[in-house]
Order: sequence, then structure tokens, then C-alpha cells
Amino acid sequence: MKNTISTEELERIFDEGKEDVLQYFDLSTAQRPNQFKRVNVDFPLWMVKSLDKQAQHLGVPRQALIKMWIAEKLPESKLA
Repeated sequence: MKNTISTEELERIFDEGKEDVLQYFDLSTAQRPNQFKRVNVDFPLWMVKSLDKQAQHLGVPRQALIKMWIAEKLPESKLA
């Protein structure tokens, strides 16, 4: 990795296409955005029925409802 450069300079180098811009990035700490990890969760039947009812009311799939609720709750957690 070379010394840091300004955003404008990086954009200029990229737009010109004459130089590899990857040399300006620290790829050892790079992360893919929105990377997914599949998990399996067992819910009691009554909970699945309740989730399905709420999801239908909101017009979203069950999985989307669960993701929305978890996304709302995590920031409230002291450990997040």
C-alpha cells in the first residue's frame, strides 16, 4: 500500500485508467459489504403462526419481518 491520497486524486487515477488503484487500498482489512451468513433457528409452532400473521398484515415475508425486528432490537442492546 502506498501513501494515502485524496479522494479526488484517487478518482482521477481511476477515471484515467492508466494506473492500478488497488495499490492505494489496504486489502488485508477489506470486507465485503452485506455479506450473509445462513443460520437456522427453531421456533415453537405458536410463534411461527404469530410471525406469519404479523408478516401477512404488513405484506412482507416472514424472513423479512424477522430481519426487521432483529435490526430494530440490536442497537438497543448494550452489547451491540
